[in-house]
Amino acid sequence: MMQDSKVQDQEPTPPPGETTALEPPTEQIDPAERIAALTAEIASLNDRLMRALAEVENVRRQKDRELEEARKYAIAGFARGLLEVADNLRRALAAVPGPVEGRDPLLQTLVTGVELTERTLLALFEKHRIAKIQPERGARFDPALHQAMFEVPTTELPPGSVAEVLQPGYVLADRLLRPALVGVAKAPVPSEPDESRGATVDTRV
Repeated sequence: MMQDSKVQDQEPTPPPGETTALEPPTEQIDPAERIAALTAEIASLNDRLMRALAEVENVRRQKDRELEEARKYAIAGFARGLLEVADNLRRALAAVPGPVEGRDPLLQTLVTGVELTERTLLALFEKHRIAKIQPERGARFDPALHQAMFEVPTTELPPGSVAEVLQPGYVLADRLLRPALVGVAKAPVPSEPDESRGATVDTRV
């Protein structure tokens, strides 16, 4: 009797090749499809990586440009203040009438000192890449470097050219500090014919 109960307690074993209702059939994945899916995923990850690296490189280059501009133009405000000093030194030398050789020794010493100061200042400008804008008479007017203050009617110069320089300009590297103040040549306006010219005047009483 005990042997019969043990036999009844044991579950029947399914024949080989058959599955029970509790075990779902194993899904078969095509190796080619799996390889294609993995290849697409790798390509997507690689594209995202390249975009991230490009963005980092762009940020680095932008910061480098900002640092370079800050280094190059850091003295721009200070340089503009020194331009007035250079102008005043030049005005002081221009105000001395004629040569000073053989004249008052005090005046000679003063002029020599001003000239030395001007040369020192201009050498400092050159060291820091501050260049003077001094257009020649007849040079083409450049609105990026020159500021027109008035027009000069003349036939000696082509219209739109520099006729007179009132004040030189300056640039720091490739940035304008101050435009040169100039007068610009223009074609003279033709005079109207004088109707009285050539007419006879009757002086008879």
